[in-house]
Amino acid sequence: MSSFPNITSTSLVFFLMGVPGLEDAHTWISIPFCCLYMTALSGNSIILFVIITESSLHEPMYYFLSMLSTTDLGLCISTLVTTLGIFWFSARQISFHACVAQTFFIQLFTVVESSVLLAMAFDRFIAICNPLRYAAILTDSRIVKVWFAILIRGIVILKPLVLLLKRSSFCQNYVLHHSYCFHPDIIQLSCSDNKINSVLGLAALIVTAGLDSIFILLSYTLIIKTILSIASPEERHKAFSTCISHIGAVAVFYIPLISLCFVHMFGKKAPPYVHTLMANVYLLIPPVMNPIIYSVKTKQIHRALKKVLFAKEFEL
Repeated sequence: MSSFPNITSTSLVFFLMGVPGLEDAHTWISIPFCCLYMTALSGNSIILFVIITESSLHEPMYYFLSMLSTTDLGLCISTLVTTLGIFWFSARQISFHACVAQTFFIQLFTVVESSVLLAMAFDRFIAICNPLRYAAILTDSRIVKVWFAILIRGIVILKPLVLLLKRSSFCQNYVLHHSYCFHPDIIQLSCSDNKINSVLGLAALIVTAGLDSIFILLSYTLIIKTILSIASPEERHKAFSTCISHIGAVAVFYIPLISLCFVHMFGKKAPPYVHTLMANVYLLIPPVMNPIIYSVKTKQIHRALKKVLFAKEFEL
């Protein structure tokens, strides 16, 4: 029996370490982090602005891209305050309820991003494999329904995790080894039996990112099969080029996620800052890279960006 008293959730305060082992370098570490946050926030905001203002981009593909940019903005904002607060002001304290809320939104936006990538894969599948019915299948009302279904899916899957986390008791250590509230980090501090929390967390990962990745792979298997059946090399190249940006977005989401899983599974002896930096990379790389990928690889977005930027220059 632990000799430490249980602390009620109302009075519980956690302490965020930032990057453990590199506390003296937090000021310097804040510089690249600040640049990444600025890039992600400005890039995704510009993408959203261009899609909203340019009527030529009011198509299903770009509606899904606007969902991705919105999700990336939410993911950045969820971690920005605590991360930069630690690096700039050594603001390490966070209340239990604020910590649970941050954990929920980080997980929600991660699940939503995975779901949006799946929806975008379906969009490319319909556009290439059944182009004549594309407009009839992906109507504006159906896209709105897909967006709400994605949000509801995330909330339903994550709500049990939040409820279990709120019922946990903490009686020893209140130090979290990240710059934000990371669910696995929190449950490790619990003096309650956290097996259910761990199992539900793993199950949530499997039924979201795990299943989504399988369906994305299946979609691209059918897409590639359809593309290879096209006789003209030019048409094959044109069809495949419409998928390049989405493939890049899938890669920058799943590669850091898989890398983080491997670090947690096989990097037990690695320095603590390796786990922390990998967790930050996992959350920051997709919001930073997605606007760059789509603005460079998608001609319509590239042209719209140039049009908007040049229009602003002429106004000045």
